[in-house]
Amino acid sequence: MDEPLPTLRNPAPLHAAVASLRAGGREIALVVASGPIHEGHIALGEAARRRGAAIVYAIVAAGRHDPASDALHLQTEDVCDALYLPSDLYPEGFATSLALAGSLATELEADGRAAAFATQILSTLKLTLRVRPDLLMLGEKNYQHLLAVRRAFADLDVPVEIVTAPVLRESDGLAYAAANADLDGDERRVAGKLNLVLKDVAARLHAGDKPAHAAAFGFGELLAAGFDKIDYLEVRDAETLAAPKPGRPLRVLAAARLGGFRLTDTIAV
Repeated sequence: MDEPLPTLRNPAPLHAAVASLRAGGREIALVVASGPIHEGHIALGEAARRRGAAIVYAIVAAGRHDPASDALHLQTEDVCDALYLPSDLYPEGFATSLALAGSLATELEADGRAAAFATQILSTLKLTLRVRPDLLMLGEKNYQHLLAVRRAFADLDVPVEIVTAPVLRESDGLAYAAANADLDGDERRVAGKLNLVLKDVAARLHAGDKPAHAAAFGFGELLAAGFDKIDYLEVRDAETLAAPKPGRPLRVLAAARLGGFRLTDTIAV
């Protein structure tokens, strides 16, 4: 059996591991995860493998998290060459913040929690600067995060190629998330309707319905499906998340609560 995947917790061993991987002549890819590794994270590693890259996973634990289980999962799938679990991302005395502007910074996922959302982008920036990868692998499920990272990294001239992957879904269309395994039977059946409603909204838009009407329809359908609360269901500009305008690409985004869980999803129009 292969040796267990080593876990790195401090910058010095991380830099040494990345230098060793880079000495082999391959590109370095970074996958950032918060919480337990699931199939969506694995898919990002597989996309990096197809590029021939060596892969570093950085896990910023949020809530339930078992490093040994994550390491075994990554090793079994052969998508990780170094696992980084930062213990000092924000040391005592850290005094820098990141200010975003526009819809990306204050609406949808950032509504009422702009500072926390900006900190997520800052964490991705810090991890990128520590690893110094050639490729930063991001999934479309956290679509607002993806757009905000793109904007911030372009503004700050961060020298990395951002590679995106589509939302990975279970058989009924539910987007993979760590919380999926914790849903009970009834909750799981309701959760599977989230993507179906978003598809219905997109179909209405394709048929010529106005964005506001299509979004209102979807909002009602989610409540009728059994979700407890809808944080938002919006049709937005696919590149800026501003209000939609004629001739611009669109994106449908939603966040809904079910029991003690919050589920998010998005689809292109």
